[in-house]
Amino acid sequence: MKPDFNKTNGLIPVIIQDEVTLQVLMLGYMNEEAFNKTINDQKVTFFSRSKNQLWTKGETSGNFLWVKDIRLDCDEDTLLILAKADGPTCHKGTVSCFNTEVKKGFLYRLEQTIQERIDGNIENSYTNQLYRRGINKVAQKVGEEAVELVIEAKDDNAELFKNEAADLMYHFLILLKAKGFTLEEIEQTLREREK
Repeated sequence: MKPDFNKTNGLIPVIIQDEVTLQVLMLGYMNEEAFNKTINDQKVTFFSRSKNQLWTKGETSGNFLWVKDIRLDCDEDTLLILAKADGPTCHKGTVSCFNTEVKKGFLYRLEQTIQERIDGNIENSYTNQLYRRGINKVAQKVGEEAVELVIEAKDDNAELFKNEAADLMYHFLILLKAKGFTLEEIEQTLREREK
């Protein structure tokens, strides 16, 4: 991959997107030196137009943007970087410089949290404790939550129904982890069925 820096007077726009939620976090610019530093360090480095120098995002705040994937657009003069953010991306303390929060990627972020609690063997975590009890206990809990959801579906209490649906989803994500699958794989199975 080789961006065409000549087309745009040495600077190309770079869109940063959250690797999990796909929320657009910010827009910056890179020259060839910033691009090469980003590739080498796997941390996003921009060219600051106001200071006329390289600037690694997070060098002051500690909120680095870790490169997970880089994609070049069809004209080879714009980059899309999927990144893991160490904290808020915007200097104003918000997740995104566009002052928006994408809610649709939350299940993927929750799946990531579940994975971190289990892989980190966090002792006081309900998630980790359930997982450590084994596949039978995890599957049993999913079954219990499914039955509770069905019972609430027959009544007219929307809040109870939503809470039971959330409980089922949460435990389903633990079951996926216990079975060695990801939400993305289940999503792909559904996509294949659509065809």
